[in-house]
Amino acid sequence: MTKGSPLRLILTFTIPLFFGNVFQQLYSMVDTIVVGRFVGVDALAAVGSTSGFSFMVVGFAQGLTAGFSVIVSQRFGAKDMKMMRKAYAMGILCSLAWSVAIAFLFSLLSLPLLRLIDTPENIIYDANSYIIIIYAGIGTAIFYNLFSSILRAVGDGRSPVYFLLLSSVLNIVLDLFFVIVIPLGCAGVAIATIIAQGISAIASLIYIKKRFPIFRLQKEDWKLDIPLCIRLTKIGIPSAIQFSVCAIGVIIVQAAINGFGSDTVAAYSVGGKLESLVTQFFPALGMGISTFASQNLGAGQLNRIRKGFRISFLIMVVAAFITFLIAYNAAAPLSLIFMDKETTSPVIIDMAVQYVRTVAWFFIPLGMIFIYRTGSQGLGSGTIPLISSIAELVMRVIAAFILPYLFGYTGICFASPIAWCGAGFLIPFCYFYKMNKIEKNALRLEKA
Repeated sequence: MTKGSPLRLILTFTIPLFFGNVFQQLYSMVDTIVVGRFVGVDALAAVGSTSGFSFMVVGFAQGLTAGFSVIVSQRFGAKDMKMMRKAYAMGILCSLAWSVAIAFLFSLLSLPLLRLIDTPENIIYDANSYIIIIYAGIGTAIFYNLFSSILRAVGDGRSPVYFLLLSSVLNIVLDLFFVIVIPLGCAGVAIATIIAQGISAIASLIYIKKRFPIFRLQKEDWKLDIPLCIRLTKIGIPSAIQFSVCAIGVIIVQAAINGFGSDTVAAYSVGGKLESLVTQFFPALGMGISTFASQNLGAGQLNRIRKGFRISFLIMVVAAFITFLIAYNAAAPLSLIFMDKETTSPVIIDMAVQYVRTVAWFFIPLGMIFIYRTGSQGLGSGTIPLISSIAELVMRVIAAFILPYLFGYTGICFASPIAWCGAGFLIPFCYFYKMNKIEKNALRLEKA
């Protein structure tokens, strides 16, 4: 990432990651598709009603481990392999500790949290059986994301795609097995998810050991380094919290939706899944510029970082236009993947399509969030992602409390776009402030 055309490097890194993200979305969508097709609309609503809580813990894992990999990427860019291995080892230990803590806490709070957001009684126990298994197995998601982040930190964006593909295929097979052969319903698809993620995590670890000798840890690498663990946590926690803060907004919107009944919950769940599927280029591009920025920061090439951000913005605008066309025109046929047209009310399908077509107009501010929020994380900033997430939360909460009561379901459809606009147009200014600060510090060191 420190040599060659930034456009070529960022695209070469982003495109495989994009396909990996699509596989990951398909991976999570399979749960919804299988229960919607083979169990029923209520089961679809049950799994969908947990999306905010699932996003909270899985997003926390993604943000945490992405933060852990920042120091690995910076030390790799600076050719400091000893510190890179140490950061990798401490990242594993920190991930283990967080896995245990999250599984214990959220498993206890599972049912009370679902009741807190007024989950409809006809789906609450299926929802609980699904999400409590996801909580208990969160370690598989944490370690898969850690190893994937480590691979991306050293510029390998393709290998995680292959492991995701393996995991996705396993998830599909296991979903069908645990729903059709062994009819466990919502619990079955959760078990399938945990098993598939666990296999993917183990495969990633084995690959890292064999493919990258620089990550073969020695006894001294495992010696507990409290200051380094604190440093990793300082970068990882703000990044993790940003996902959790966003998830709180999603949960608040979910609470508003729950008041409309299980049919609306099912429609919104399908619309949300489709939105996540078609927008996966943006987080991939964010990871691309984050890795580009962190490696060039380690190498001291600040002008190259600015150029990388400018190029990423232009790529994002083009991608937003293409994504809009796909989302707007494919919303109707894609929604039928989740539901049987013969047995599902046309109103549910229409509401799902309405959601996708509404959010499609706001993909540029969404893309800006991923470029500048994730990119700033690559610069070592935990504050900027947190500011962006708080802005997104505030706007989403305001929208959730006001719009549904004024405009019904249409108001719900505008909750995410309003949140994206609130964060998307604020965070670039934070990025420019951070870059100016980095450049001033570099100039001060040169003069000294």
